[in-house]
Amino acid sequence: MKRLFLLILLIAAVYLAKPFWEEPVSKYIDLSFLDPVDEKLEGIVTKDTIESTYHTLRDATEELIGIVSSKTEGMRDAKQPVAKPALAAPTATPLSVNNLEIGASADAVTAALGQPKRESLNEYGTEWKTYHTDYQNFVMVAFDKSNRVAALYTNDDLISSKSGVRYGSSKADVRKALGQPLTKMRKGLNVYILQEDEGMDLFKLDDVYAYVFYDVHQDTKVTAVELVSMELENRKKGLYAERSEALRNGFEQQLFDLTNAARVRHGRSILTWDSAVSGTARKHSADMAENNYFSHDNLKGQSPFDRIKEDGIRFKRAGENLAYGQSSSIFAHEGLMNSEGHRENILLKDYKSLGIGVSFSEELQPYFSEEFLLR
Repeated sequence: MKRLFLLILLIAAVYLAKPFWEEPVSKYIDLSFLDPVDEKLEGIVTKDTIESTYHTLRDATEELIGIVSSKTEGMRDAKQPVAKPALAAPTATPLSVNNLEIGASADAVTAALGQPKRESLNEYGTEWKTYHTDYQNFVMVAFDKSNRVAALYTNDDLISSKSGVRYGSSKADVRKALGQPLTKMRKGLNVYILQEDEGMDLFKLDDVYAYVFYDVHQDTKVTAVELVSMELENRKKGLYAERSEALRNGFEQQLFDLTNAARVRHGRSILTWDSAVSGTARKHSADMAENNYFSHDNLKGQSPFDRIKEDGIRFKRAGENLAYGQSSSIFAHEGLMNSEGHRENILLKDYKSLGIGVSFSEELQPYFSEEFLLR
C-alpha cells in the first residue's frame, strides 16, 4: 500500500512540474494526448492543492529518508573489511596468532603486523604493543628482554594450531585437541584454583601457557586466545601485579581497545575515547577500592547517571559496566562479554563514546569502570 501511495505521489509531482518540462520534451514527443487530462484538471488543481501536494510529497520523502536511515543505523562508521593472512600451522609451538609464535623476533612481528597503534604497561611488567587496522585483525604482542615474543593475544580469526584449534572451535574440540585444562596454578607461595565455569581454559603446552577464552553466548566457542611464555608467566609471583599509575593507564587503554575490537567484530561502530566521563569512571573505581564495596550505586546512593550529571556531562543515553578482581584488562573484558547485561552495553549500537577508569585496592585487586555514552 505504501509503495502504491508513493507511486501516485510521484506521478502527481511529475504532472505538476509539467510547465518546466513540457516545452523541451514537446520538441521530440507529441504531447497532445495529455490535452483531455488538462481539461479535466483545469480549475481543480489550484494553488492550495499544489501546496498541499508539495507538503504531502515532502512528508513522504522525509518518512522514506527515515526508513532508510533506520535500516542503515550503525553502518555509518563501518570500515572496509581488511584481508586476513593465510594462516599456517605453527612449527615450533602448538598455537600461533597471525602466523606468529612465542619466541618470534621483533623483525618478524614488524613484517607481519607493521607498527603498533599503542604501547601500554601490562600485568607482567612488560608492555602490550597493540596492532590493528580500524580494530580489525586485532593482535597484542609483548616482548621479553631479548626482544623476542613472550606473549600474544587476539580476539579475531587469526588463530592456528597443529591440532586444528581455531577461532570458533567448540570447547569440546579444544579439549580433545589440547588435552585436559589445568585446574590450578601456583603463584609464589599461593595456589589458585581455576573454576570450571569461568568461560576460559588454561593449558600448559610445552613451554607455553595457553589461555583459551570461550563465548558462552555463541555455543561456548573460542572467541580469544592469550599465549604466554612459561618464563614470563613465572616472573609474575602473585595473582595481581604491583599497582602503579602506569599500570592503571595501561589497563584503561587496553580495555578501551579490547571493547572496540569486540564491537567491530560484531558489526558495530568504533567508540571514541571520552576524557570527561573517564574521570567519572576513575572516581567511582577509586571510591569502590578505597571503601571496599562493589556496586553501581555509590555509598551516597548516587546512580551512574547521577554521578555523570554531577560532573557536568550531558548525555542522551548512558550505561555502565563494572568488573572487580580480574588480574588483567583481558580477563575483565572477556568476563564482561560473557555477562549478558554487560555484553549488551559493549555491543549497543547507539553509543558513540566510552570512558574507562581503573583503581586498585590495598590488596592490589583492580576495579574497572566503563561508562558508555550517547551525547
